[in-house]
Amino acid sequence: MPLIREWRDVTREVFDQDIEPRHEPAVLRGFVSDWPIVAAARESTDALKAYLERLDNGTNVRAFVGSANMRGRFFYAPDFDRFNFDQVEGALTQLLGAIVQSVGSRYIYMGSTPTAQVLPNFASENPLDLVAGKPTEPRVWIGGDSIIAPHFDESDNIACVVSGHRRFTLFPPDQVANLYVGPIDKTMAGQPASLVEIDDPDFDRFPRFRDALDHALIAELEPGDAIYIPALWWHGVKATGPLNVLLNYWWQDTPADAGSPMVAIAAALLSISLLPEHKRRGWREMFDHFVFRPGDGDPAAHIPEPARGVLGHSTPELRRRLREFLIRVLQGR
Repeated sequence: MPLIREWRDVTREVFDQDIEPRHEPAVLRGFVSDWPIVAAARESTDALKAYLERLDNGTNVRAFVGSANMRGRFFYAPDFDRFNFDQVEGALTQLLGAIVQSVGSRYIYMGSTPTAQVLPNFASENPLDLVAGKPTEPRVWIGGDSIIAPHFDESDNIACVVSGHRRFTLFPPDQVANLYVGPIDKTMAGQPASLVEIDDPDFDRFPRFRDALDHALIAELEPGDAIYIPALWWHGVKATGPLNVLLNYWWQDTPADAGSPMVAIAAALLSISLLPEHKRRGWREMFDHFVFRPGDGDPAAHIPEPARGVLGHSTPELRRRLREFLIRVLQGR
């Protein structure tokens, strides 16, 4: 599998003009190497633990805990009736101690926790100028060894490695059919995930995954490195080390009140997926015309603007009316 293109000494201008417009993953080598928390991690696990404990404000956090036989792969149980881990809640300081003491006996993983809630001084001590002005905040991920199945995010993402080693395996959005995606309404952490184990794929069960691997990209990250992952790129993550810490920043270029496109998929599953093929093809044309708009054509350009209704220019008021319309339709009113 080829490696992802690497960049060094990335500035905001380079990111805005040369990296983000490519809509491809990019490794930002040494991007946060000057962060104080990275310096603590390079000193020792104890120094990193002490740094986090100093910032900790005592707020309880949630984490996943799994037994030794899961081999660090946080996933579904064999029958998909539950997950192979439990959820626990406790103070961050207690969690850190448990992670360090549990190496080899159990697996602990705390994902996507806003630092503003638990480490309120993190952002001021470890600033990231590149995301200044973007609608985002740092989120912290902490654990021991862990394997996270390939999944996608709806937001653009910059993930910064503080400690441990992380291997990212990424697949472009057009590989979704080759990734054998699991349930979309019962997920481990919000987004549907691939059922294939990257390090030991079952090609008898998942034969098209060979095609996905032909399009995969690999990134090996050490402390101080970061990776840019555009929205909808699938990524699996393998972390190794006694105390792994990662900070990430998500942001979207759509209004916060626009909602998730997964809602549209759910609605389409309800009303379109069971139609005969010739009707599905017809609805695909409808979606292309009204939603995907090839060539950025405006499907309502021929309608006087005051009469365009929900096809009009998007505003907070129009989005409110759209939500109300959807509620009425789904409720059969």
